[in-house]
Amino acid sequence: MAELATIARPYAEALFKSQGLGAPQETADLLDTLAMIADDVRVQQYTLDPKVSVDQVMDLLASVLKIKLSQGALNFLHTLLEHGRLSVLPEVAHQYRALLNAQSGFSEAVIYSAYPLDAAAKAAVTQVLEKRFSRQLQTSVEIDESLIGGVRVVVGDEVLDTSVKSRLEEMKVALTS
Repeated sequence: MAELATIARPYAEALFKSQGLGAPQETADLLDTLAMIADDVRVQQYTLDPKVSVDQVMDLLASVLKIKLSQGALNFLHTLLEHGRLSVLPEVAHQYRALLNAQSGFSEAVIYSAYPLDAAAKAAVTQVLEKRFSRQLQTSVEIDESLIGGVRVVVGDEVLDTSVKSRLEEMKVALTS
């Protein structure tokens, strides 16, 4: 994962600085869409076929997208394909979105919960987390039944784990030491 992040970072930063694909939010949305396409196993196999040219892959992407890409987007994709980097596109999209959020004063937070959170509970947890992390957060919730109870929150490279699972692990370590 760290290697992908290292490879993707210059691409994401260059896109962010140049704004060559359009408005920042439009670029983020386009990158998310391209990342979903690039993540498809069939697309990956097609791009790895030595008989398939960069132009053929570009045609495939254009036909799947069904929108006319700007010259900047075409250049970006062509560069990725020439260097065999289409597989890093999901990480480029993730890092671009992180740069966009940082510029606007937001951070993305993933709340892992053992149970679904309703809108009121999510808002309450978000409010507490914003105070804890001293910044505005855009939160999403993912269910992880292995937590048993409580929540585990990931904000960038910071983790706040108040789950029952982590408490049990701490107790296990304390009892076996």
